[in-house]
Parts: sequence; structure tokens; C-alpha cells
Amino acid sequence: MKRLFAALSAIPMLFAVSEVRAQGTQLGSAYDFAFEAIDSTPLPFAQFRGKVVLVVNTASFCGFTKQYAALEAIYEKYRSRGFVVLGVPSNDFGDQEPGSNAEIAQFCQGAFNVTFPLTEKYDVKGNNAHPFYKWALATLGNAAAPKWNFHKYLVAADGKLLASFATTVEPDAAKITSAIEAALADTPKAGG
Repeated sequence: MKRLFAALSAIPMLFAVSEVRAQGTQLGSAYDFAFEAIDSTPLPFAQFRGKVVLVVNTASFCGFTKQYAALEAIYEKYRSRGFVVLGVPSNDFGDQEPGSNAEIAQFCQGAFNVTFPLTEKYDVKGNNAHPFYKWALATLGNAAAPKWNFHKYLVAADGKLLASFATTVEPDAAKITSAIEAALADTPKAGG
């Protein structure tokens, strides 16, 4: 009952912050961090150097799980231009990602035909949060902290954090796609 109350009390916060943009000096870059892929192989963020990345904490049993479809659609739309979606499964909100990495991968590929990279399951809030999420919080402040599943961070091709989008902002919403397009337009072309 306590978990249900905590989950329900968090829902109004989902609507409080729709977008926070990075301002000022950032400490380091996303390239300073590494994840493990859902198949337990190394997944250093540096492998995305020169690409624009939308990092999203995901969950398989959430009311927002349908966002996987839009995430896959924008990944396919912008992929050839140097864009990546990186899904970070997390069980931090409402115990809505209880499965193993293998179960999560099977669900994402089976239910939503997800082809974008997924990490192993990680904490995205609190003392045990993955270092990327601690860095994002330090860079953008508490207003940009994930408050539920499917919170989104946009990372520029140079590894700098550009913006944060709340759970309720759909991945294919104009404010996200226009931010992706602007970041892609600012990305130097290979050999250029």
C-alpha cells in the first residue's frame, strides 16, 4: 500500500516539469560514463561520440510503456542522420520493471520491435543512481530529475547535456523532435 501511495503521489509531479535546458558550464560530458548493454556487454557512452542521443529510463509495465513505439519511430526517422535512442530500463518507479535483462529485451523486441540499444537495468534516482543520472542531475538541477518512467535527456554530439523532457512529453512531440533536429543541424559532418 505504501508503494501504491508513493507511486500515485508522484504522478502530479510528472506534469510539473516539461522541459529543462542546460545552461552554463557543464562538468565533463556523457562520454565520461559507461553502461552495460542489456546483453551484459560493455556499452561505453563514448561509442556514440558524434551522435545526438536521447537517453530514456524505461519500464515494461507502466502506463507510459506505449512510448516505446514512438521512441522506435524517431530512432528510425533520424538514425541515418546520426541519432540514437538509448533505453535505460529501471525499476525505480512503482516496481514497473521487475523482470530480468533477458525478459526486458524479449518484451521490448516482441511487443514493440525495439531495435535501438538498451542497457542493463539501472537505478536512475537516489544514492544508487547510475553515474550518468547523477551527472545529469548535477548539470540540470533537481527540476530535471526523473520523476517517473520514460523521462528523457537529450545529449549533443559533443557529449554535452542539452535538455530534459518529462515523462508526459511524448517522444515524437514537436518540442522533442525540434530539439533533435536542431542538435543534428549543429553536428559537424564527418570529414567536414
